[in-house]
Amino acid sequence: MRAVCVLGTGLIGGSLLRAAARAGREVWGTASSGATAAAAVADGFDVTTDTDAALTRARDADALVVVAVPLPALEQVLRRIDAVAPACRLTDAVSVKVAVADAVAEFAPRARYVGGHPMAGTAESGWAAGDPDLFTGAAWVVAADDGLDLDVWRDVAELAWACGSRVVPAAIDEHDRAVARISHLPHLLAAVLASVGAGEQGDDLALALSAGSFADGTRVAGTRPELVLAMCEGNRHALLAAVDDALGRLGAMRGALASTGGLAATVHSGYDARMRWSATRDPLALPVSPKGDDVLAELRELGRRGDVVEPWA
Repeated sequence: MRAVCVLGTGLIGGSLLRAAARAGREVWGTASSGATAAAAVADGFDVTTDTDAALTRARDADALVVVAVPLPALEQVLRRIDAVAPACRLTDAVSVKVAVADAVAEFAPRARYVGGHPMAGTAESGWAAGDPDLFTGAAWVVAADDGLDLDVWRDVAELAWACGSRVVPAAIDEHDRAVARISHLPHLLAAVLASVGAGEQGDDLALALSAGSFADGTRVAGTRPELVLAMCEGNRHALLAAVDDALGRLGAMRGALASTGGLAATVHSGYDARMRWSATRDPLALPVSPKGDDVLAELRELGRRGDVVEPWA
């Protein structure tokens, strides 16, 4: 099993480090603060603030390097990778893929990069929030654009499987359009819903009456704002299209409510969409040979259908 070096030990990186260790991988990581590194070491994990030392070890061990830092910190990390381990096997856990691929091409162009995105998380953050079960049963996107290194693709997929995830291959631009609709837009809608529910300062009646629907609809509004801003602003173009779609639907709903009082079209459309979502919770796991000229195209098509890749022998 290939060793893993995790750069960044917040919720996602810390959970990944824990899950990889539990799966029997040799794993080490870095933290941006001494306090975080000390907390990880106290929990029995090999974490340091010395990024260069961690990358040197990764280079010497031919480890898979996983970048798990917020998008604004990416350039600095990639510059260190290019300086210390320029040809490393590289993936990431950042929630956008086009921006990361562009940054890798600019700041670490020699890295053998295959993008990744585990579709898991909570409203909590930091090392203490990490959970080795965070990725169990979750979709883990692995980039499948033409020209990628299939050997590294397999490394990334095998790490995802080791962490208990379902591997979903996708082109990076298709990934960004998809997550704009089902991850980034929900953060913005949750923020709006929370603000509407809160109303004017000093009038907390609505909040006092709130129950499950408000709590569920606003859960991700409790995420640290700087993390939401990095994620959403980093996917601006795809997110704008999703926001426009939502505004169009809200406008149509308002027009119907104002003119006829009817909400049937909106409610039925939402119900049908939710039922489609439920149907995707148990996707087909299909075999794809890791060899052949068209394997990446086959992987992309599989992902578009909502299916997942069967683990390779």
